[in-house]
Amino acid sequence: MLSRVLLLALGSTLAVGPTGQAQTPARPTQARPGQPAVIAPAARKPAATLADTAAQPSRPGPIQSGPMVGYVDMREAAIWVQTKQAARVQIRYVEQGKTAPVFLSDPVQTNKAQAYTAHLIADRLMPGRPYQYTVLVDGKAVGLPYPTTFKTQPLWQFRTDPPNFTFALGSCTYVNEPPFDRPGTPYGAGYEIFTSIAAKKPDFMLWTGDNTYTREVDWNSRSGILHRYTHTRSLPQMQPLLASAANYAIWDDHDFGPNDADRGYWLKPVTLEAFKLFWANPNYIFEEGCAGTFVWGDCQFFLLDDRTFRSPDEQPDGGANGPVKAYFGDRQLTWLLDALRYSKATFKFVVTGGQIINPTKNFENYAIYGTERTRLLNELAEANIPGLLFITGDRHHSIIHKLDRPGTYPLYDVTISPLTSGPAKPTADELTQPTVVAGTLLTERNFATMAVSGPAKNRVLTIRAFDSRGVEKWSRTLRADELR
Repeated sequence: MLSRVLLLALGSTLAVGPTGQAQTPARPTQARPGQPAVIAPAARKPAATLADTAAQPSRPGPIQSGPMVGYVDMREAAIWVQTKQAARVQIRYVEQGKTAPVFLSDPVQTNKAQAYTAHLIADRLMPGRPYQYTVLVDGKAVGLPYPTTFKTQPLWQFRTDPPNFTFALGSCTYVNEPPFDRPGTPYGAGYEIFTSIAAKKPDFMLWTGDNTYTREVDWNSRSGILHRYTHTRSLPQMQPLLASAANYAIWDDHDFGPNDADRGYWLKPVTLEAFKLFWANPNYIFEEGCAGTFVWGDCQFFLLDDRTFRSPDEQPDGGANGPVKAYFGDRQLTWLLDALRYSKATFKFVVTGGQIINPTKNFENYAIYGTERTRLLNELAEANIPGLLFITGDRHHSIIHKLDRPGTYPLYDVTISPLTSGPAKPTADELTQPTVVAGTLLTERNFATMAVSGPAKNRVLTIRAFDSRGVEKWSRTLRADELR
């Protein structure tokens, strides 16, 4: 929802040209409420190349971006990497602190058709062990100035209490590329946030949508989409985090297509291809979407797709008297409810782009899809599924909403946003809703961690929000027995 939340400084703001130099101030035109001011373009200089942008200095060696740890399980892990040109890629891995046995993944030949990306599988692992890995490009080891490690999940079931673990999360990552950005104040900033996240040493990072921002120059071509995914993934500050924590992702409108894009977007098969090329999730439930799930310890994460099956925001909601306005759609809702009923997880995290619990009919909240939202909330209550809470993003501010439900536990929706995109404030009417949890609003770039700890019968979830420097801004604790 970039076009709805882009906040541009007015008055003395200097427009930044493609070379990063200040230009004559541009005069903003008036915008309607909820929309950004439109900056009239100042005189522009010749287009810059990728290496000219401040966010993307040239990286030495054969690797364009990565390596990135994808999913990690007990016996298998995925390592992703992107090379600068066609190459034969492998990983060599060994248990940390040992010199043998050393294993090699099967080699993958990168090629232009797949944006020179490779998914490398480490499949000779033991549970609960730390591993060191090295990327080999055309048989030569690539040295990197930061750790390249992962740890497999332990086999704890029927043996011990579940393991304690911590994951980081955030949404809305905009990386400036001046030749293709809108004129005016740069929208992306605060890239040091990824250094701050890595410093928390999370077991994994959960990317909750708008993980890259496709732009006007990208939307209509496969080349443009692959360029945008490559440009964002190549951010230098991001690399240490990618290399040493597992990474799981969903998408929202900007990594799916244009702002507020829905099922009518004409290149959605291409952006899905790009998503699968650049992320290493363990599974995809539907061939045409990015929904999936994974388990970490005694918790399960349900990664939802809020774009592929979605009706246009402006479509009327017929409800009982006409077509239901789809958000997740029947097939995805049926799968979600079945999977939640089956799950024995202590905490069940439902992860999606837009806010679920906030009742304000603003922007792209689930509230504007009222019939489907009512159906989901009613069926969740009827199924009496314990341990459920929502993780969302999109809104360019962070906040917790809590829905009290008669006869059962309350539903929480933890919104964490933005990472590097422009911050925005909630509307005044949103802050008067009874669902707002006091003291959890952040209107600056931020991220969060969630730590799950304690013995099996007394598990605790601790949520902490941090600014881009890693300074804690608030924390909240939920006990598992509060969600039953």
